Amino acid sequence: MLTAVFSFHPELDFFLPRSSRGTPLTLSFEDHQSIKHLIESLGVPHVEVGRMESKGCEVEFSYKLKEGDRIAVFPAHYGDSIEPKFVVDGHLGRLAAYLRMLGFDTNYKAQIEDFQLMTVAVTESRILLSRDRRLLMHKSLRVGYCPRSLNSQDQLREILVKFDLWEKFNPFTRCIHCNGILQSVKKQEVLKNLLPLTKKYFEEFSICQDCRQVYWKGSHYERMCKMIDQIHTWSSKA
Repeated sequence: MLTAVFSFHPELDFFLPRSSRGTPLTLSFEDHQSIKHLIESLGVPHVEVGRMESKGCEVEFSYKLKEGDRIAVFPAHYGDSIEPKFVVDGHLGRLAAYLRMLGFDTNYKAQIEDFQLMTVAVTESRILLSRDRRLLMHKSLRVGYCPRSLNSQDQLREILVKFDLWEKFNPFTRCIHCNGILQSVKKQEVLKNLLPLTKKYFEEFSICQDCRQVYWKGSHYERMCKMIDQIHTWSSKA
């Protein structure tokens, strides 16, 4: 068996066994095994990997490992290189709602099979968000991210940092329920859909072009505004 030494950036430590974090790892391999195979054997999805270096030179997943190689593995960084369109797995519903609240195109269904998630991610060039690292290792997937936290607001902060979305908010332009585009509508046009107190106290309304959900600036809107104000403060701490 041949051996190579892998060193992972701290951002990728999340995927490694606790006993292996923060230290170079020596892995045995056969001639036919790829860097991708070895990295993912440790639990690190290839979509989480950006640059890899051997002896200070950048290498690709196709690089043929040699005995004694020392590979430094760095996390993926995107910035403006990718359109912020997402597909979110069924366990991250609150995160999907937050992304839609901020105006990001977010495909989400509570009941969706893994193959459907992958199909949407690949055919629509969407970023897959999932805590299922095996799903993120699918060979056809090009861009994905595994939220580290179990807390939905912390997950949102991670996504905003990872994909540098601080200047790309467009709040209250998408339907929280279905991701459709909202448009302003005259009160008279939605009057039959409103409860008596809503009719009495509110004058400005929007409606989803897809599911026809009606929105107005009630207490739910005020709560979301406060959260968005809080989110803006995160950027100074990122």
